[in-house]
Amino acid sequence: MRFYEYESKALFRRHGMPLPKSGLAREAADARRIASEIGGPVVLKSQVLSGGRMKAGAVRFAETPDQAAAHYEAIVPIVVNGQRCRAVLVEEKKGIAQEYFAAITWDGRRKCPVLVFSDMGGIDVEEVAEKHPEHVSKTHFSSLFPITPRIAKEAIGATGVTGDALNRLTPIVFELMRVFLAYDLTLAEINPLARLEDGRFVVLDGHIDMEAEARGKHKPLLAELAIAPEETRQAREATPFEIRGAEINAQDHRGVAGNVVGFDGDLGLVIGAGGGSLTLFDAVRKHGGRPANYCEIGGNPSVNKAKELTKLILSKPGVRKIAVMMNVVSNTRVDIVARGVIKGCIEAGKKPSEVIAIFRIPGAWEGEGFKILRKYGVDYCDRSVSMYEAAGKAVAKMRA
Repeated sequence: MRFYEYESKALFRRHGMPLPKSGLAREAADARRIASEIGGPVVLKSQVLSGGRMKAGAVRFAETPDQAAAHYEAIVPIVVNGQRCRAVLVEEKKGIAQEYFAAITWDGRRKCPVLVFSDMGGIDVEEVAEKHPEHVSKTHFSSLFPITPRIAKEAIGATGVTGDALNRLTPIVFELMRVFLAYDLTLAEINPLARLEDGRFVVLDGHIDMEAEARGKHKPLLAELAIAPEETRQAREATPFEIRGAEINAQDHRGVAGNVVGFDGDLGLVIGAGGGSLTLFDAVRKHGGRPANYCEIGGNPSVNKAKELTKLILSKPGVRKIAVMMNVVSNTRVDIVARGVIKGCIEAGKKPSEVIAIFRIPGAWEGEGFKILRKYGVDYCDRSVSMYEAAGKAVAKMRA
């Protein structure tokens, strides 16, 4: 889940990081008052869960409180990458001498956090890495053992930063590392981290992504930031299709039928088994298929839960068939999923044998499950057919 900029900065402030004077405006009068209190030039930034604000005209500079109020009115209607403005952050504007980049994220291959630092901030770090690789350092560290400022200092120094700048940047970057570990984040980024003309170092912009499963663990923090439990906080607003998927999962505690994400394809996916679901999604794409959705099912869902999920996926415009696929499972009864999926097809007004492209769930009670599938003429396969092959069969059915 993603934080708005003002929420990210509230977390940074909690950890003593240096920030510009600022306030959150929810109407033009707020923008005027905050600008007046700051007492100088300000920058107004639309609060959306997306990049591209500057290009969209949703970041503007004001010299006076009245100009700040006028810019507020101009910014609020602007939609940035499909996202509407939640509020406008009004911050003091200062002259910048140099911009830096610092971010912590997970390296999936090394299975540990990685600190990425650059002394060329303010632009995409990917572009810097490509054109000026000597200005980007990548430093891995353990999430199990205690961390020290030495790690941050070596990462910063690797880009050629020395002297006073190195000494003043180190505690800021080290605190960013601590924030990343303390709140189960998947991204903690500051860009730019600026050295101002008056010598101060300040966090001008920040991005925080938290592991969705960690929300329960960090309820006090989320409550403090006024993040409501129903806010999905993805990079875009959840669609009615996705919201309905979450409702189906929430209405019945048995099993999982969640993480529903819509795409624009024509093959509905009822897939599961943790990493297996991602593998199956990728396999469908590899065979040239066009997934209409990503979703996960497993953990022994009830018949009703599997039925409602199937109906939801079949209701999505453009869906012609569905593929029901999982890895070998021991905690999910195949017969229950089969019964739920078939009931879902029938209640959706579809013939199971025509709308189910493939059913591949090897596991508990699969003999009973296969009996049900045979009764309705559904094409199914057992564990002798790999997940990749099953995905290929489903895509082939779409082309038949």
